[in-house]
Amino acid sequence: MKYPARIAAAALLVIGAVLLNGCAEEEPWNLRDVSGLMPELEFELTRAEDEQTVTEAAFDDKIKVMYFGFTSCPDECPMTLARLSQALGQMDEEDADQVRVLFVSVDPERDQPERLAKYVDSFGERFVGLRGGIPDLRELTKRYRSTFGHGKPDDSGFYDVSHSNATYIFDRDGEIQLLGREDDDIDGIAADLERLVESDGW
Repeated sequence: MKYPARIAAAALLVIGAVLLNGCAEEEPWNLRDVSGLMPELEFELTRAEDEQTVTEAAFDDKIKVMYFGFTSCPDECPMTLARLSQALGQMDEEDADQVRVLFVSVDPERDQPERLAKYVDSFGERFVGLRGGIPDLRELTKRYRSTFGHGKPDDSGFYDVSHSNATYIFDRDGEIQLLGREDDDIDGIAADLERLVESDGW
């Protein structure tokens, strides 16, 4: 059976479009794509809000943004959390509700539960304060190629805390997807979070 030339040509066009679409590169992310380069999310820490021990499973149904910091931080921590808060504010409300920012304190001595809970609350209801013992924190930061350190206390007991300034973004299954940095555009953060929420079965 022979097909008219016009039908054959149309069929070829459709097949070509499908092949081209299948070979097209995926749109690049605004943040750094690190999927597959780090381990899946895994921890056992104390949630500041209710002082309950939680693991990563408590946030399995959410997109997770993890950040290491401390409440006495004068600049990097509040600026980073404020930027994340602004990004969430730009998102569709339902999509934003699918994101949780996990703020892990690397200064558990000073960041007692009440203080930590109050701190994260100031950035919004989608922020969660987590704390743990120094050995657990060392293991967790090492797992994600991060680091922190405590300076020597002065006569008044005050000490400095140093820490890496990166955000780690995981999908609902706890797989690492993106790495955020302090110079990331807020619009870009919001767009990537929206895209991750929508592409992750929401």
